[in-house]
Amino acid sequence: MEVIRFSQILLPVIGSQADEEAILFACRLGKQDKCQVRVIYVITLKRDLPLDAEIKPEIQKAEEILNRVERIAAEHNYKIDTEVLQAREVGPAIVNEAVGCEVDLIVMGFAYKRRFGEFSLGEVVPYVLENAPCRVILYHLGPISNT
Repeated sequence: MEVIRFSQILLPVIGSQADEEAILFACRLGKQDKCQVRVIYVITLKRDLPLDAEIKPEIQKAEEILNRVERIAAEHNYKIDTEVLQAREVGPAIVNEAVGCEVDLIVMGFAYKRRFGEFSLGEVVPYVLENAPCRVILYHLGPISNT
């Protein structure tokens, strides 16, 4: 069996519990392969706004999430790169970033979702799985019990 090594990992985050576990997973992989982990937060802009519009509350939220992710990585002795992106849609922004940075792995944290009573991957995950130029690992959190 071939051992797969990674040189760059891309991790999109949204500020969920799944992000925290996914960043730990990505850092473990990063340490193992001595690779760079790049974490992005994508701000979705409405069509009537220019792509360089500054929406301060969204930018502040993105920076807080990325700062928290940096602290988590630092607590585990790992340095990551972070960036805030602005785009019309999240899926294409993630794929474009993967292409532009020539990453060889995308790790996506994913919480359990239901839509119309059925398990759902939403729109972003299927888009990335279908269009990513590299391997994709979904770090899925199972249903969270309320007991």
